[in-house]
Amino acid sequence: MPANSASAPLSAPDVAFPPGLFAAVVILAAVSPGVLMMAPAVATQLHSQWQLSTLQIGHLFSCELGGMSAATLPAWWWSGRINWRKIALLAGVVFILGNLLSALTLRTDLLMICRFIASLAGGTLMILSITCAAAAANTGRIYAYWVLGQLLLGTVGLLALPPLFSHFGLAVVYLLLAFLMLCSLPLLRYLPAGFHPPPVSAAAQIAPSRRRKLCAILAVLLFYVSLSAVWTFIGEIAVRASLSALQSGDILAVATVVGIIGAVGAAMMAARFRPGTLLWVGYVLLVLAIMLLVRHPMAIRFVLAAIIFKFTWTFLAPFTMAHVAALDNDGKLMNNINLVIGGGMALGPSLGATLLTSFGGMDALLTGALASAVLSGLLLVDFN
Repeated sequence: MPANSASAPLSAPDVAFPPGLFAAVVILAAVSPGVLMMAPAVATQLHSQWQLSTLQIGHLFSCELGGMSAATLPAWWWSGRINWRKIALLAGVVFILGNLLSALTLRTDLLMICRFIASLAGGTLMILSITCAAAAANTGRIYAYWVLGQLLLGTVGLLALPPLFSHFGLAVVYLLLAFLMLCSLPLLRYLPAGFHPPPVSAAAQIAPSRRRKLCAILAVLLFYVSLSAVWTFIGEIAVRASLSALQSGDILAVATVVGIIGAVGAAMMAARFRPGTLLWVGYVLLVLAIMLLVRHPMAIRFVLAAIIFKFTWTFLAPFTMAHVAALDNDGKLMNNINLVIGGGMALGPSLGATLLTSFGGMDALLTGALASAVLSGLLLVDFN
C-alpha cells in the first residue's frame, strides 16, 4: 500500500504480515531493550544493592544504549549476505548467555562487559524487528504495536521488579529477560530469510534519492533529540512548577499510562486515516506540549503538558518510522534508524544539559527542543 493512501482495509496487514511474523516483531522489540525500558527500577537496585554511584549507573546504562546502537555497524555487512533467521538465532542465544552471565557476576567491570554483549545481541534483534516491520502493508499500524509492546513490558517490569528485587536481588531482572528470550526463540522461524519490500504501485517504484533518505534520517534524529532532551529534565521543570517529588512522580506515572493509550490510538487510527494527516497531528501536539512547558508553567499547565507530551511521543513515533520505511527499498535505511534512534536518545540529554547550564537555562533547553521538533516535521515534508 502506498504510504500516502487514504486508508487500508483492516485485513491488509494480515495478508502481507502473517500473525507469526507480527508476534516475532512485537515480542523481540519488547524483550531486546528490556533493561532500558525498566531503567528506573534497575537503577534504584544498582544503587541500593551494589552501592554504585550515579556516575557509575549512568555509565552502565550508556553501555546498554551503546551496545544496542553499535549493532547497526555489523548489520551493514550481514544484512545482505546471511540468512536473517540464522542471525536472529545467534543473537538470541548470545542475548540469553549475556543475561545469564550478568546475573552471575559480582563485579561492576564484568557486569558492564556482559551488558554490552547482551545489548549488542538485543540491538541485532531490534534491527531485524524494525526492518521486518517496514515490509508490512500498513507500517504505521505495525510500528504502533511495536511501541506498545515495549511500553507494556516496561510498565509491568516497573511494577513487578521492586518486590522481586527485595526477595531475589538484581539478578532477577537478567534471569527474567533470559527466560523471555528463550520463550521467544520459536518465533524466529517466522522471520524472513532476507529483506522483502512491501508491494507498491508502479508510480511508487522509483528509487528514492539519497537526499530524501538523508532528510528522513535527520528527521528521526531530531525527533528523538527533542523527546529525550525534554523528558530527561522534565522533573526539574516540575520543581519550577512548585510540585513536590511525590506529586511529580504521580503526574509522570499518569503520563506514562497515557503514553500507552497513545500507542493504542496510533494502532487503531493507522488503518482509518491518512498516515500524513496523523503525522502532522502528532507534530502539532508535540510542539504544543513543549510550548506549554516554557516560562515556568504553573501546576495545571505542567500536568497538561506532561500528558500531551507522553501521548504524542508514543502516538507520533510509529508514523515517523512508517514514513521513513516508505523510502527503504533495500532494508539498509531501517538498519541505520536503529543507530539514529540510539544517537538521538544519547544526544538529547547531553545537548539539553549544555543548553540548561551554559546558554540561558530551561527556556534555552525548551527552545532547542522546540526547534528540533519543528525542523524534524519540516524535513518530512520532503517525502510526505
